[in-house]
Amino acid sequence: MVISTEHPAQPLTTLINGLGRTIPSEANDTNTELAVVNVTKGKRYRFRVIGLSCDAPYNFTIHKHSFTVIETDGENSKPVIADSLWVYAGQRYSIVMTANQTVDNYWIRADPLSSRGPSGFDGGRNSAILRYVGAPVKEPTSVGASRNPLNEDNLHALVTHTPPGRPVLGGADIVVPIRQRYHNDTQTFDINNVTYKSPTVPVILQILNGTYDAKDLMPTGSVYTLEPNKSVELQFFGLSAGGPHPYHLHGHAFYVVKNAYSTQYDWKNPAMRDTINTGLDGNLTVVRFFTDNAGPWFLHCHIDWHIDMGLAVVFAEDPKGTKAHNKIP
Repeated sequence: MVISTEHPAQPLTTLINGLGRTIPSEANDTNTELAVVNVTKGKRYRFRVIGLSCDAPYNFTIHKHSFTVIETDGENSKPVIADSLWVYAGQRYSIVMTANQTVDNYWIRADPLSSRGPSGFDGGRNSAILRYVGAPVKEPTSVGASRNPLNEDNLHALVTHTPPGRPVLGGADIVVPIRQRYHNDTQTFDINNVTYKSPTVPVILQILNGTYDAKDLMPTGSVYTLEPNKSVELQFFGLSAGGPHPYHLHGHAFYVVKNAYSTQYDWKNPAMRDTINTGLDGNLTVVRFFTDNAGPWFLHCHIDWHIDMGLAVVFAEDPKGTKAHNKIP
């Protein structure tokens, strides 16, 4: 089946905790229930904001409330106050919000990037309800605009971690460019001129059977061998076609040295996470990690169908040490 890169399965609605509404022209009944988050005035709440979409990134807000970001993709971060954030497919945040407003109902909004889903809030679309105990059971009338959006350059690991390698671009032991490309004629992607195709034998089984060299591992051209105890720098070159593309790395949390839409490099204490937005044409994203976890690790775009269309590679980390590292019980 040929899949279009533009909108192969464009959603009609956003679900928050399993509930949501759609555009009236797309359904017979749009007056479905919305998710309700109940809070008590004066208390603090930790919310986990998870990008479960298979495509669209979302701009997340809670009307009239700021929050403190304390975690990115399972990695604790220094507190950063914001009133909105973008969450891409596969990303996770923990935020702490204080219920410090007048007892009432307030909109929780998750607005998709307009090119990737029907944005807007008419009829309660892309929304849930924050309801204070004692507020009437009705939909909010709140209005709000973000005045302090999260700047990802302000995210830093809670415990200071210096990225491995020298503090210059290209200063790692191993530098791997991730150059994405789209082919309109075949409607496929490639990374570094190779379209990923799932192998007939899993890479882990190939390695455990004694195949260690990247040139011998399947899928040919999509496996990169990494020596143990080395610093690795991934340089993601953004792609507008089907983008922005969020990439997820298995087996490691990485140091976010440079965000896609920034010119700033953080060599002292960057945020750590495992899923990163790689931006659009002309953007560069830089991350680093250290090869201390033997095994084959998948790096892929987290837009579901883009994996099938070729946006993935495998890092065979310390293949000779993989068997000892993965003991069969």
